Amino acid sequence: MTLPDVERAAPGVEGGEARTWRGPSAARWLLFAILAGGIVVADQASKGWVVASLDVGEALEVLGDWLRIVHWRNSGILFGMLPQSAPAFAIVSMVVAGLIVAYHAKAGRGLLVTLALGLLLGGALGNLVDRLRYGSVIDFVDMGIGTWRFYTYNVADAAISTSIVLLIAMAMFPRLGDWAPGD
Repeated sequence: MTLPDVERAAPGVEGGEARTWRGPSAARWLLFAILAGGIVVADQASKGWVVASLDVGEALEVLGDWLRIVHWRNSGILFGMLPQSAPAFAIVSMVVAGLIVAYHAKAGRGLLVTLALGLLLGGALGNLVDRLRYGSVIDFVDMGIGTWRFYTYNVADAAISTSIVLLIAMAMFPRLGDWAPGD
């Protein structure tokens, strides 16, 4: 059964009357906020440790050459594109954060939607704090073998990447986006 965006069948009633969906519950908003806030706290705490412990460019081997902590600054966006544009992307990040909250209000029916958007908001806010505070984003997780390296990233980037994977999965399998415990 498919229903318009604002309607949803009563739980357990196949072909039953549709009820109007009024947005995420208070508990779902709380989960969204706690997840986003937790990502920001973990992100900023880890970056604070890196800034206090390592000079820019300095590395600390964790698992040999495979995993290192490297204090790196990115004044652009993903993969260092558009360098020296942190102020412009700070503004874009604020707009995106507002859009994420607005989208959650409209589409946050399922638990996975709330999780994905909470991760996305937390990651966006974590990197926004860096842009406002340092004029660049602090990246520090460096993985690879020898000269074959993955891009250097941080907790906020990992949350954003995880969110994107969840959003792609929900786009490919739409029923995932509507799943909620108790439905």
